[in-house]
Amino acid sequence: MARTRVRFSSLLALSAALALVTGCGNGNGDTASKDGPPGHHGGKPVVVVTTTWEGAFAKAAGAEDVKVIVPQSVHHAPDYDPKPSDLAAVGKADFVLYAPFEPYAAKIKEAAGSKAELVEVNLDNDADKVRAEVARLGKLFGTEGAATKWSASFDTEYAKLSKDVEGSWPGGKSPAVVSQVFTTWSAKLAGATAVGTYGPEAVTPAQLAELSGKKPALVLDNAHMSTGTVLPDSGARQVEIVNYPGADLDLLPVYRNAAAELKKAMGGS
Repeated sequence: MARTRVRFSSLLALSAALALVTGCGNGNGDTASKDGPPGHHGGKPVVVVTTTWEGAFAKAAGAEDVKVIVPQSVHHAPDYDPKPSDLAAVGKADFVLYAPFEPYAAKIKEAAGSKAELVEVNLDNDADKVRAEVARLGKLFGTEGAATKWSASFDTEYAKLSKDVEGSWPGGKSPAVVSQVFTTWSAKLAGATAVGTYGPEAVTPAQLAELSGKKPALVLDNAHMSTGTVLPDSGARQVEIVNYPGADLDLLPVYRNAAAELKKAMGGS
């Protein structure tokens, strides 16, 4: 993914404003409750995340106080230019979650002078990777119980959706699919036969010939990074897969939506 250059000098200027915000304090202060873990506010971790995707991981892991920096309306999150209010939020956080392809996250923390712990999250909706990240974050937040409970509900929902999609296989046979590199998780959900991947850049003429030659039934495109019709004239049906959760920071609807779109593409109801 292309990285967006952040105007670091602007962030440094904004950090001065943040110093005024965080330095004044209030009657409640930003210190942790004596009954809560060190560095946590009132015994609960205050988590700032760059996008709703990290936010959903944090919520699944048991975090209750989650602040999202990049508005959901921003189609390509790495293009976002942080505001003073974003820096203020970081200054009050215990943890700041970001993905490695978001170039501004580390600089936000550096410019704000925050003591928050910066946590890199592996943003991948592959079921196994989600379970691993939620467990890791739950341990980090001190919310292991909540993380374990969420993972159990996730396993139940995932198994149900997977079985439902597989029931829509054309002729009862696993369909051949080509996936964008960030949507391979949806092929796994469908129990599809992966015959190739592409992206995140647009498909080259050589790739077009190679992938079309594999005669996939479906192309699982990334709705957030679409480059248009991927394999024109190949006969493959293109499905737009959404990776980012909504404002409610619930990860499960991402899987439900993918399952519904896959069933529809396979001719199911």
